[in-house]
Amino acid sequence: MAIIWLFCLFLGVAVAQWDAYTMHDRQVIVHLFNWKWTDIAKECEIWLGPHGFAGVQVSSPNEHIILNPVRPWYERYQPIRYGLTSRSGNEAEFKDMVSRCYKVGVRIYVDAVINHMAASNPDGNGDYDFRRVPYSSLDFNWPQGRCPTVGEINYQDKDSIRNCDVKGLKDLYQKKDYVRNKIAEYLNNLIDMGVAGFRVDAAKHMWPGDLKAIYSKLKNLNTNFGFLSNARPFFVQEVIDRSSSEAVSAWDYLDIGRVTEFHYGQKLAEGFWRKNPLSHFKNFGESWGFLPDYNSLPSDLV
Repeated sequence: MAIIWLFCLFLGVAVAQWDAYTMHDRQVIVHLFNWKWTDIAKECEIWLGPHGFAGVQVSSPNEHIILNPVRPWYERYQPIRYGLTSRSGNEAEFKDMVSRCYKVGVRIYVDAVINHMAASNPDGNGDYDFRRVPYSSLDFNWPQGRCPTVGEINYQDKDSIRNCDVKGLKDLYQKKDYVRNKIAEYLNNLIDMGVAGFRVDAAKHMWPGDLKAIYSKLKNLNTNFGFLSNARPFFVQEVIDRSSSEAVSAWDYLDIGRVTEFHYGQKLAEGFWRKNPLSHFKNFGESWGFLPDYNSLPSDLV
């Protein structure tokens, strides 16, 4: 899998969950999607650390469903448990990767899949009975009648976007404290291992208030990895918002962490496709209606 650049420049003075806590004034993070933990550790030592890279966004480390025989990339976006055994390696290998990367000046940022569980369940007595967590049907929105639509999500309805199953993925009821605690327990385990923060997958499908409550349950970052004693985990939230007609706006999430700016990749691509003259790019950014620099992170998706 090739390196996917995130083009992140952390400018200005940042605090709390907006600060990426990069070391030695480093600024660029790379996304090593689907790489094994052992390979990322080597990449940190051989290339990323010596060449001044700030960090790596790694794929979700949670235990996920196995979709044989093809083993598609998206299987790891279908959690069945918060244990750290995935197609990238086991818990010991993950811990070793974080430690080795830190020693050469590279931070680790985890893709956190916390909106839902897998579309199909290998355990239990039904699709919503995830015994490895454990979660039951009481911990999800659909079985309790909280989803206002049947079938596909209605993207003009906030309740549908945030309370219904995305492509059959089982949407968690995050207003329930038990669910919040299980998610926080998972993220806190990663914080203990030295990660600097999280890219929150599918944040658009979660209520900002629920995310804020989950974030508040998280520990400060581990001082054994060079973080200040009061440093809070970094968050960048995936909110796909490409037009003013969207029912869910990226601006709804700015007060709890950074948000992916999907206009960045879209407008940059238009320049290369000659739909937007490259000469216009001298004022590229907020003046184009983008999210504030301090609150956002450019998305590599177009």
